[in-house]
Amino acid sequence: MSSREIAALTGKRHPDVKRDIQTMGADLKEDVSKIARIYLDGMNRKQTEYLLDREHTDCLLTGYSAPLRMAVVRRWRELEEQAAPRIPANYAEALQLAADQAKETQRLLGVLELQAPKLAAIRRLAAAEGAICITDAAKQLGIAPSKLFDWLQEQRWIYRRGGSTRWIAMQRRIREGFLKHKVTALRPDTETGIERAAYQPLVTPRGLARLAEKNIGASL
Repeated sequence: MSSREIAALTGKRHPDVKRDIQTMGADLKEDVSKIARIYLDGMNRKQTEYLLDREHTDCLLTGYSAPLRMAVVRRWRELEEQAAPRIPANYAEALQLAADQAKETQRLLGVLELQAPKLAAIRRLAAAEGAICITDAAKQLGIAPSKLFDWLQEQRWIYRRGGSTRWIAMQRRIREGFLKHKVTALRPDTETGIERAAYQPLVTPRGLARLAEKNIGASL
């Protein structure tokens, strides 16, 4: 059971639950870093949680009140019942169990099929080194560059200022970490003579992964 779930069940703050686990580890002379895991919070920041077995969960709860202990104990019972194998009592139940298992297997195969674009995205991301131009991103995705440019414009990833032929990355996509700008040239303004920077939008590895997850090639 994770420290986050324990916090949710007991109504305690997750930092307080983590502190209790660290104190317990120190008392038991155990390294709690071995049961630590990184997760991303709602703001996409890396945070730490702990994964406890039943024994350490029971030990942690000895310092909590009876209602809080009971909430966690009931949750453990639910988890154990879900993990317990179902034994058919007769032939009819055995047939039903087999049918249920076949249906679940089919469902899992469907999930794997749906996850295929995401797995492909991870492979493409692993092959990418830094941010790349949109044309190269299209090659990574296996689609025509013109189609990717059209999609990015339609989905408000990039835009053009009036009268300009240059693409500009939407600020929102830059904040999300999907795109970035590269200065390609410094050119004098035709009216003021002041040098202005010319930008080229680049797709980051994170942006490439998001595009691959969307399976754009199949939707064009």
